[in-house]
Amino acid sequence: MFDERPATDAPDESGLPEARQEALLDAYSRAVAGVADSVGPAVVRVQSGPPGRRGGLGSGVVIANDGLVLTNSHVVAGARRVRVGSTEAGDREAEVIGDDPATDLALLRVELPRGAATARLGDSKMLKRGHLVVGIGNPLGFESTITAGIVSALGRSLRSQSGHLIDDVIQTDVALNPGNSGGALVAASGQVVGINTAMIAGAQGLAFAVSSNTAGFVIGEFIAHGRVRRAHLGIAAQTVPLPRRVALAIHSGANAVRIGEVQPGSAAEQAGLRVGDVLVALDDRVVAGADDLLRLLSADRIGRSVEVSVLRDGRLITRSVTAQERQAPR
Repeated sequence: MFDERPATDAPDESGLPEARQEALLDAYSRAVAGVADSVGPAVVRVQSGPPGRRGGLGSGVVIANDGLVLTNSHVVAGARRVRVGSTEAGDREAEVIGDDPATDLALLRVELPRGAATARLGDSKMLKRGHLVVGIGNPLGFESTITAGIVSALGRSLRSQSGHLIDDVIQTDVALNPGNSGGALVAASGQVVGINTAMIAGAQGLAFAVSSNTAGFVIGEFIAHGRVRRAHLGIAAQTVPLPRRVALAIHSGANAVRIGEVQPGSAAEQAGLRVGDVLVALDDRVVAGADDLLRLLSADRIGRSVEVSVLRDGRLITRSVTAQERQAPR
């Protein structure tokens, strides 16, 4: 007896009917194209230094209709004024109103035409490994370039070009090249969930972005104070999941912060914290990730003793740590 089913219903080597595969591919294409159309116009070119001279060249994201542009600190390269270019607005001079090498973020203000496209920061805590993300930027000077990939890992720590350890970094396999720095990492929802900050030369599929939650905190500090003052324990923080039974037993969140490095001479070392300790609370406030720790270590905790609760060898212990002010590298 002959099989009279349409050829499009026949499964191939993947086990999925051809029609189903086409539908999935079409959904993927629609998601990426939708992000490109909605967020792409809000991504601009950023050039530090006079035109024609060597300087930082990268990307930025317009995040407010009054001309606020978020980019990387290493793109700004210490300049107080930079050039911002887009198809909508042409080339314009922008003022650097905040620069934080510790998170590799900088905030610019530029005059934009009425109705210029803007992007919206999303909640990076909603990301999970495997989520689709789209990178938009100007790699090697090729403007408005779109690349797509997945979230490979969350809560990484990455050493920035300034020498600081940046916490709560998103790892992706989105293709990045010089010039992508400062561009948008966008979820399928169309919200910006990260600012692309680095790729590793010679590596395949290793790219990193500063999370949007970290960016939101830094933007607030820039607008309120013109700079970011923060307390610092002297650790490299990595967001890790907690086993459900452990989280229930200690009344913690689903995630916590693993200490990946203790800097010599730091407050953490003096308090006896160790690599491998899992930090679950600070002053009885649940720490459910590296972005929580960054937010809790605000300027009002500089010089103060804070109570840090950590899991070590299956036991919950508490240490008193005198938080220090995080200093810029010399």
